[in-house]
Amino acid sequence: MTIPGRRPPRSGITTITCAWLAAVGTAVAACTAPGQHGGLAPHATAAPLTARAAGAVGQPTSSPPTGVPRSASATRSAGRAGSFWTGERWLTLTEPAHTGPTGQALGPRKLLTEVLYPLASEGKTAPAKGPLPMIVFGPGFMQCGGPYSRLLRYWASAGYVVVVVNFPLSDCKTGPAATESDLVNQPHDMSYAITAMLARSAAGHGFFAGLLSPREIAVTGQSDGGDTVAAMAASSCCTDRRPAAVAVLSGAEWPPMPGSYFSTRPAPMLFTQGSADTVNWPGCSVTMYHSDPAWARYYLDLLGASHTGPYWGVNKYERVAARVTLAFFDRYVLRQSAAGPAMSRLGDVSGISALYEHGGGKLPSGPCN
Repeated sequence: MTIPGRRPPRSGITTITCAWLAAVGTAVAACTAPGQHGGLAPHATAAPLTARAAGAVGQPTSSPPTGVPRSASATRSAGRAGSFWTGERWLTLTEPAHTGPTGQALGPRKLLTEVLYPLASEGKTAPAKGPLPMIVFGPGFMQCGGPYSRLLRYWASAGYVVVVVNFPLSDCKTGPAATESDLVNQPHDMSYAITAMLARSAAGHGFFAGLLSPREIAVTGQSDGGDTVAAMAASSCCTDRRPAAVAVLSGAEWPPMPGSYFSTRPAPMLFTQGSADTVNWPGCSVTMYHSDPAWARYYLDLLGASHTGPYWGVNKYERVAARVTLAFFDRYVLRQSAAGPAMSRLGDVSGISALYEHGGGKLPSGPCN
């Protein structure tokens, strides 16, 4: 459903209403306010996440992640889903005035930021002892973290601090004023969030003091958020060398982004893409996978999946996407060598998905919208 007279976003989500979402039975979590999570039910089998009721900011989850024993003394392992209970904090990061990549003078930008973190123990609000790895996530056009909450908490339950950056001119709160033209400035928003969180960790006091490992960082995003992190990794306009791994979830090269893509070798990249995606065509992800000059590159082909289903919903694709992305982060952020073979095993599921590595695979080159 599009707004009359307005072009649907090329790689974002078309503007929709909560009433329409409810009428068609789509993930109503897309309409929740910041700080809340919608009615995503848990998986019938081993789920990436248990459901979480909306609660007070900074409070732990009301139930443990899948596989977590209720004993507070349970052995915990970074990189293993379900090893930690998770908590939540909201921050407003104020990005100083600066010149954008197109030469535009930008004033201060306020980034409403959700932080999901592993808890030290059940029933507490204190984070687990650091330093811990960090994943910085960019939502799609006109979205905040709510629709992705199962996936985000899956990563956090594995010992990662997950930082969700809500973009100031295109998130779920902007309504009709949302604009994709600001996407060229979003890579800097993500980079600033990394800088700000590392500064809080390096401080001698505060909630996040000592929490983060400055050498264990990943960035990821979906749709326009995927475009954003692709530019961070591979565009000469916006390269940030700090992330050790980049996961582009149904993203693309953003044409208005200044500079050139893949002129230098980026960090290891994972491209995940639904083959039935009509919002961001598969050709967009295939083009990036083939253009990437690095040996460490992967393509997760989700056979028959839509644009948002693997990241929002409870379905056969969601489980694969969650497990493969975590294995990718474990391999290149935590440097766990066993996670490489695990990626291949988890990504090749008959009739559901196929994982291609190091530029290989017979993928259709197709057009990019």
